[in-house]
Amino acid sequence: MKAAVIHGPGKITCDTVQDPIIQKNRDAIIKVTATAICGSDLHMYSGGIAQPRPMVMGHEFMGIVEETGPDVKNLKRGDRVVVPFPIACGHCFFCHHHLPGHCENSNPEYYGPEGDILTEKGGALFGYSDIYGGYDGGQAQYVRVPYADYGPRKVPENLKDEEVLFLTDIFPTGYTGIDWGNVQGGETVAIFGAGPVGLMAAKSAWLRGAERVFVIDTLQYRLDKATSVAKCETILWDDDAKDVIEQIRYKTQGRGADVCVDAVGFEPDRNALERTKAVINLEKGSVKVLEACMSAVRRGGIVSVLGVYPYAYDNFPIGKFFDKGIILKGGQAPAHKYIDELLGYVEEGKVKLNDIITHRLPLTEVSHGYEIFKKKEEDCVKVVLDPWG
Repeated sequence: MKAAVIHGPGKITCDTVQDPIIQKNRDAIIKVTATAICGSDLHMYSGGIAQPRPMVMGHEFMGIVEETGPDVKNLKRGDRVVVPFPIACGHCFFCHHHLPGHCENSNPEYYGPEGDILTEKGGALFGYSDIYGGYDGGQAQYVRVPYADYGPRKVPENLKDEEVLFLTDIFPTGYTGIDWGNVQGGETVAIFGAGPVGLMAAKSAWLRGAERVFVIDTLQYRLDKATSVAKCETILWDDDAKDVIEQIRYKTQGRGADVCVDAVGFEPDRNALERTKAVINLEKGSVKVLEACMSAVRRGGIVSVLGVYPYAYDNFPIGKFFDKGIILKGGQAPAHKYIDELLGYVEEGKVKLNDIITHRLPLTEVSHGYEIFKKKEEDCVKVVLDPWG
């Protein structure tokens, strides 16, 4: 089969690899009909998260059930499904507490309570490095889905692939940030990052009754997309975070936003000085967006961290966290917890997901897709790949 395989930083190619097979009784084989490149994939592409051996990429995919193991009773050949990005058993302590990203059974080699940089990680993810399970992902023509009696959800035939594809990750992730923010109605929400997750967080904020939604980004074309698909107020981050924070405070009677969402993570746009500072501090990436969220949120407010932070940072503003009484919550989104509710929103026409797509490419052009997504070329916001195109 054809599959997108990473061979090191900056090198992802469409290769011919072995078809997946049933390995355990709860497995299913899915014929992938649509898949997408996620911002988290770029962390592997950039080398920010190392992957020493070739691996099939991708954790945003959907398709048709081709084969099931003997213990999978809820699916049959021909069922059309979307697959949440965490790999979770459905039976352990954390799965029972709606925390599939912390599943105790899906990542046995690297799992542990510590949550360290390279060891004692959480549960497994599709196509996202050996330390997160080493499972091949779904940027391919076929994919093996473990615990298929728990993860995949059937989707209505009247909905097209692109209408439901983002139920796999970015819609549940964006919604998670708003739910963690306890948005009940009438709040002001500031979302840092106008990428796919940030746009889904903005859509989710409106679903939950937010009164005002700001989206902040360093690129005007991404802010224009936020305006067109999510009807948000936008703020251009033009090198200086202080100006952004002042604008948010000015628009909120000097207090700051009720909820700030970090939808960027540890690899934001940085200038030369910021890169030099990271080298001196022996740090990888930056917490500049998280710091901006903690400044822009009001006292007693909530900061939701959806962007990936895999490393430690000595200059974390713990004093600000304490003095302002900030509630801080982050981590992998519990996609299984929300996916059924969110599918209902899509079915009812309360939210549209596919309007963020800017590029549709065959899988054979995956290298180009990653390049323009990483470099933010061609006004790229979201790339969807056709495995059979």
